[in-house]
Amino acid sequence: MNEDWRLLLSFFPDGWEEFATGSGVLKGLRKDKSPENLLRTLLIHLGCGHSLRETAVRAREAGIADLSDVALLKRLRKSKDWLYAMCVALFQERGVAISSAGNFQVRAFDATLVKEPGQTGSLWRIHYSVSLPSLNCDFFKLTATEGIGTGESLAQFAIQAGDYILADRGYSTANGIAYATSHNAFVTVRVNTTALPLKDANGNTFDLLKAVKSIRRPGVSRAWKVKVSNQNNLPVMGRLCVVRKTVEAIKLAHKKIRRKASKNGREIKPETLEYAKYIILFTTFPENEFSSSNVLEWYRIRWQVELVFKRFKSLAQLGHLPKYGDESAKAWLYGKLFVALIVEKLIAHACFISPWGCFLEERKTAKRLARV
Repeated sequence: MNEDWRLLLSFFPDGWEEFATGSGVLKGLRKDKSPENLLRTLLIHLGCGHSLRETAVRAREAGIADLSDVALLKRLRKSKDWLYAMCVALFQERGVAISSAGNFQVRAFDATLVKEPGQTGSLWRIHYSVSLPSLNCDFFKLTATEGIGTGESLAQFAIQAGDYILADRGYSTANGIAYATSHNAFVTVRVNTTALPLKDANGNTFDLLKAVKSIRRPGVSRAWKVKVSNQNNLPVMGRLCVVRKTVEAIKLAHKKIRRKASKNGREIKPETLEYAKYIILFTTFPENEFSSSNVLEWYRIRWQVELVFKRFKSLAQLGHLPKYGDESAKAWLYGKLFVALIVEKLIAHACFISPWGCFLEERKTAKRLARV
């Protein structure tokens, strides 16, 4: 157990203990002020899926920490900034640029399902917004999974004038786009080719298939001016920004489509395979500020974050979701994201870097001495 923990510590971002001191998470602890023991206790809850009460018991029996479940919840809330800082550091290791530069607010919207443990555990949908590239969670909302007003929609979010929103295919609806633009926000969504009706400048149906097939080389992008109309027949003007994938990326996309069709017993339409050769975005980002390449690059950054959130979505099935306030919910989200990032790092290192599965102790020590 201790060997595994020491191994796990070697994958934590540099300076993770200093992050704890700077965030103030250790203030108020009367007994053990070790950031290592506190994080280890939090990971029993966040990584293993145990309830706060069971986590407190396990930590006490293991001699890691002596906290009640109420005290642990309070400590989780205080850990929000600490967990956030470690997530940012791990994203930086992945090559995702983290910066607060820029005079506009880019927000990535998403949602995921969380099921509490047990056969009778409640099922919830989390709607959350992450600022890019700062990775600050600026919105968090819980809804049921069934009924009116519970599905994925841009209308689930608090949107302000001047927001630049990035979202995947689940948010590719005319009503949602109209909702965002009515709040003077700008939107870029991955086009759902079966759900988003597109018109040309004259109001005629836009021939999407013909347009994308005109792009024959990978990495080449093109843009077309189009508009979408919602149920109130209010057109929203925008652009289609399209880039063709590489041959290998196309093969992976087709493999995924065929596997899903086989699982569901459905036939694949020829146009489905054709659309899978491209990344197709609808955007209302101002053309004078964002070229089609700029729009695609911003979506690429969102995709890098999405790769980790895909791991987070599977890990989110573990554990009790705190419902005691916004701070504890956000801390829980950052904690789950931290677990997901560590898992990604472990897998990548074991598969592609080291045949023995861990960092050399001398290398870690040398890096610390170099900084001193």
